Amino acid sequence: MNNESSQHDADSASSSDSNPAPTPKTVPPLHPHQRRVLGVLVEKAKTTPDSYPLTLNAIITGSNQKSNRDPQMNLDEDDVQIAMDGLRGLGAATEIQGSGRVNKFRHNAYDWLDVKGKHAAVMIELLLRGPQTLGEIRTRASRMEKIADLDVAGEVVNDLIEQGLVLALGRPGRGQQFTHNLYQPDELHWLKTKLNAAEAKQPGDSAPQLSTPSTPGAAKKLPSAKEDEFWQNQIDELKARVERLEKLLED
Repeated sequence: MNNESSQHDADSASSSDSNPAPTPKTVPPLHPHQRRVLGVLVEKAKTTPDSYPLTLNAIITGSNQKSNRDPQMNLDEDDVQIAMDGLRGLGAATEIQGSGRVNKFRHNAYDWLDVKGKHAAVMIELLLRGPQTLGEIRTRASRMEKIADLDVAGEVVNDLIEQGLVLALGRPGRGQQFTHNLYQPDELHWLKTKLNAAEAKQPGDSAPQLSTPSTPGAAKKLPSAKEDEFWQNQIDELKARVERLEKLLED
């Protein structure tokens, strides 16, 4: 049963990312527990296919792990069972009979969200962690599907935005974040309010003034907005790589 399920997931994930122009996908908002459980099911199917489909206990452990999760959760058996019941009712997950009469669960995320490959990896990473910069998305999603560079990550995110599955948060440029569009209305309102308050505290976008150089050639060229954004993304990628190393050490 595990081999057949793993093969099905692998076949779905390996399908080509070159689809026709994406069309908006209408999906209902999910409870935070449902988002976490769905994210865990897809993540484990990609990263540990030998143990997939997952038992209820495995989903609990994956939901509460300290790495690759934000926010941290402490779900119990009832929390996960209720979340699974909701996902099954939406057609996003399925319960199957595993070996030893232990029921297991598998996701239907590829069909339910209409995403595959890199698009699925980015979407699931956002479900597991919430808002992230493009650099963070690229590095973190690459543990499930290789994303060559920031340009590819940007193309994938833009596709998901056109599908109505991802939102761009804040002003374009340095530090702009992206997140999934499966929040409940009150959560999304709180998130945007928090972001607007944070941006209001930041200094304006007016160009900084340079002091007169004391010696010829002492003036330094300020980085352009494009360069500034590039280096910020590089920093975000390095931070994400450190997190991956910490996870390896933890394991």
